[in-house]
Amino acid sequence: MPQVLIEAPTGIGPDAKESMMREVSAAVDEAFRIPDVRVWLREYPAENVAQDGRVGAEPVRPLCFLEVPELNKLEVKRTMARRIHEAIAKAYGELANTDETLILMNHYPLENAGWAGRLQSDDADAVAAVRGLNS
Repeated sequence: MPQVLIEAPTGIGPDAKESMMREVSAAVDEAFRIPDVRVWLREYPAENVAQDGRVGAEPVRPLCFLEVPELNKLEVKRTMARRIHEAIAKAYGELANTDETLILMNHYPLENAGWAGRLQSDDADAVAAVRGLNS
């Protein structure tokens, strides 16, 4: 169920993409221990990115969105954010300003997540998994 969207510049090879997505998946899986971690990579040429209104004026700063269940353990979030940052920096370090990668964590209560036509809050396994994460 955890979803990761990474927005970054074009230009890295398939091996670097695969390695980064595998490392990001592992970091998220370790934090949440909920199956079906998906990583979505969206790449943009520099001329399609503006920073402070300047198109292509400086190296792109990658952006990562986490769309995930609620997680209240700050140390687990810190570790996950560090590992995601390291994976993105390893993949894009020569193309982007990875020192300033922004990772936004959007946490959803189970009643705000639907899957397979029902709310996750109606799934006893999902409720138990999130309760275990936050106990």
